[in-house]
Amino acid sequence: MITCVVEYVIDPAKIEPFERFGRRWMELVDLHGGTHHGYFLPAEGASDKAIALFSFPSLAAYEEYRALFGKDPEFIEADHITDESGCVLRYERTFMRPLLPTPPSHPGSR
Repeated sequence: MITCVVEYVIDPAKIEPFERFGRRWMELVDLHGGTHHGYFLPAEGASDKAIALFSFPSLAAYEEYRALFGKDPEFIEADHITDESGCVLRYERTFMRPLLPTPPSHPGSR
């Protein structure tokens, strides 16, 4: 599994279009073989930071999804939200592999 962490610098005055953008991308990632873990938006005080986390089974699966950018009408439509609103000022994408907790063993099992 590979997890993509996207760190955004957003316009704090344009949270509503950023939320629309986020909702649409959550749907698209899930429709195209990924698992979206959500967008994390500023909650208190003045902040221009937001984060998105989503995973794909492999880098190859992610690359299949990325190949749709600029081609698939739904992807183009979703990108227009940020283009038209200016809600995203910039972003940085990082790929990580998760280290997840090991489920506890049950008494009597080996």
